[in-house]
Amino acid sequence: TVEFQASVTDLVNEEPRTGLRPLKRSKSGKSLTQSLWLNNNVLNDLRDFNQVASQLLEHPENLAWIDLSFNDLTSIDPVLTTFFNLSVLYLHGNSIQHLGEVNKLAVLPRLRSLTLHGNPMEEEKGYRQYVLCTLPHITTFDFSGVTKADRTTAEVWKRMNIKPKKARIKQNTL
Repeated sequence: TVEFQASVTDLVNEEPRTGLRPLKRSKSGKSLTQSLWLNNNVLNDLRDFNQVASQLLEHPENLAWIDLSFNDLTSIDPVLTTFFNLSVLYLHGNSIQHLGEVNKLAVLPRLRSLTLHGNPMEEEKGYRQYVLCTLPHITTFDFSGVTKADRTTAEVWKRMNIKPKKARIKQNTL
């Protein structure tokens, strides 16, 4: 957890705030953690995120929890999709405009908890249903459990609002 950074690269020179448990470090001095909490900053992009994660964490590939809530992000950066062990992603309280940004997260096989409330996209019609259709494996969305009824509603919404892609039949030309 770091406070008030404008750029991801600023993190390298910051000392993490102390939490309930002491921070464990490897022999090389890197953090032995699976979470990165960068909430309540003024980040507007995630440029160099991979490099910074590699500098700070002994095993960045094991990142399971990333908190980027209350920043100035306007999109979901594709760098987040490179962390295949990610199970919790907090993006609430940012400036993400378009619901279609959620599509990028569909490649994350272990994503179970996601927050997006407090972004302009929340105002789009069918917000919750769209997210649940796009990410059928999540069990918690915007700090609320996903129920069977939510999934049913999302499926009905999908059938009514998302047109299936028509299969194109190739014509055999002689």
